[in-house]
Amino acid sequence: MAGYRKLGRTASQRKALLRNQVTNLLYNGKIVTTECRAKEVQSIAEKMITLAVKEKDNFETATVKAKVARKDKDGRRVKEVVDGKKVDVFDEVEKEIKKDMPSRLHARRQMEAYLYDVTEVPTEAAGKKKNTKTVDVAQKLFDEIAPKYADRKGGYTRIVKIGERKGDAAMEVLLELV
Repeated sequence: MAGYRKLGRTASQRKALLRNQVTNLLYNGKIVTTECRAKEVQSIAEKMITLAVKEKDNFETATVKAKVARKDKDGRRVKEVVDGKKVDVFDEVEKEIKKDMPSRLHARRQMEAYLYDVTEVPTEAAGKKKNTKTVDVAQKLFDEIAPKYADRKGGYTRIVKIGERKGDAAMEVLLELV
């Protein structure tokens, strides 16, 4: 007997399906899917959240100096003529960065190896590449989800039965973060 559900798919299709659904669950907070898929996604998502909860405070902050391009009111870089060439003008800024400790870095890389990248597209720029931004779901796990579940020992997700799907009468459920 297998240790997991095959979901009627080949190994690569099953892996892609589960990666997609876990990523969407962690990004959106809830998904609607079939009962069998939800149970598989639930176990993977809970492991990811547990990993994030264990490592959420395992970092140190450091102050670094960085050069940032000066921008005008329209958001364009300010140019200056030096020796007959136009060059950008830079300002030196101090920034605080989080430096992951080795165990947190390992946890982050495990998460990023499994989760897909999420690209946010603003509604007014639908269908265009301009103003899109990539969301780091692993960072969201550490910053938003893990602190919420810091005092909880497992059971981070909930399955709520919705009813049967009209097309094939498969039991649909709502899988959500508690």
